Amino acid sequence: MDGYRKLLLANKAWVQECLQIRPDYFERLKTDQKPEYLWIGCADSRVPADRIIGTDPGELFVQRNIANLVIHTDFNMLSVLQYAVEILKVKHVIVCGHYNCGGVKAAMSHQNFGLINKWLRHIKDIYRFYKHELLTIQDETARLNRLVEINIFEQLRNISETTIVQRMWKKEQQPYLHGWVYDLESGYLKQLYLFTPESEIEDIYRYDFDALKE
Repeated sequence: MDGYRKLLLANKAWVQECLQIRPDYFERLKTDQKPEYLWIGCADSRVPADRIIGTDPGELFVQRNIANLVIHTDFNMLSVLQYAVEILKVKHVIVCGHYNCGGVKAAMSHQNFGLINKWLRHIKDIYRFYKHELLTIQDETARLNRLVEINIFEQLRNISETTIVQRMWKKEQQPYLHGWVYDLESGYLKQLYLFTPESEIEDIYRYDFDALKE
């Protein structure tokens, strides 16, 4: 059987399972969504956001890309962030990376990957900023995983520097920004970082919303 046909059959089985548990399962979902969380994660197929944290449809708003990057010229990501924070009013934004990340590993190499080089350049810049710390780590896998952790922190910082989040911090004291890492070997998540509405932001990145009359 063709692989894609298995997916369609699996979908039918899933629908029947959901309806057996609750006959109005899909009826409840069709009108609105009120997720409490925005998940910005890696596109790696081994890190399915809803599966590893056990959420149901409607509970998690998701944006995924290679190496869970938050780039200020990525209007896809910014649109998701704005919609989640300003319209859906999510209370938590989670940036989740994972150990042994292929995107981070590729960025640490000298290999030419074509167009994706442009995307991975952002991780190379992070490597350059933290080069002295990273080069003290002799084990290659440990160095890779440390860069994975640093990358998560830098993406959280990028989120905190957006007007989208700063405006909501000022108006509603939310969302909280979480930096998590997923261990492919064990299946466990670990929280590494937490940014709150009281967290300090580098002065040059702070915006004065009163002056803009917003």
